[in-house]
Amino acid sequence: MLKFYYSGAPNPTKIALFLEEAGLPYDPIPVDTRKGDQHKPEFLAINPNAKVPAIVDGDAVVFDSSAILLYLAEKTGKFLPAKTDKARGELLSWMFFVSSGVGPYFGQSVHFRNYAPEKLPYAINRYAFEARRHAGILDARLGKRKYMLGDSYTIVDMNVWGWARLLPNVLGDGAWDKFKNLKRLTDEISARPAAQRAQTLKNRHTFKTEMDQEALNAMFPHLKEKVA
Repeated sequence: MLKFYYSGAPNPTKIALFLEEAGLPYDPIPVDTRKGDQHKPEFLAINPNAKVPAIVDGDAVVFDSSAILLYLAEKTGKFLPAKTDKARGELLSWMFFVSSGVGPYFGQSVHFRNYAPEKLPYAINRYAFEARRHAGILDARLGKRKYMLGDSYTIVDMNVWGWARLLPNVLGDGAWDKFKNLKRLTDEISARPAAQRAQTLKNRHTFKTEMDQEALNAMFPHLKEKVA
């Protein structure tokens, strides 16, 4: 059975959504990042980048949420666009847009707004600007079509949903006011039974919630390293 290493963070939740939508049997294995589970040798052997999610499917090991979505979609033949060069180009472009832009900028906006030891206006403004810009690109795209790739629900929509549902955490109160199309997609996916199961997967394990020194050391190890 496929092993799914997860937490309640945005990227693992995307994978939970796919697994639930596709009806794939899986063994959920919690990785408590605030306790430092991601740095243990047994997990590093699966993902040397010390990040969740990761999957082990027989002798196949896949990490990075976009890579996992692509792997699972191609394995099952589900939630993919039409088999044309045009559709394949759009699929790959938007999948990597989320990986290289949406995820990093949304995540860093949350970090500098909420967790950085110093409230640095430049960093906060920089990442908030980029998060808004990326959300705007998604919103404009969804203003012209029902889903990211047209009329069909695909892994691109799942990839977007993982982060988009947390937009108020990324940009603060009122974040949805300028992104009505993105909110429409997010609300539609969130209402799906598979999405509701995906979001409650984290309740199967009691993850640490305190952001104490142990958690800071595990999640932000750079804070304890001195620059030479």
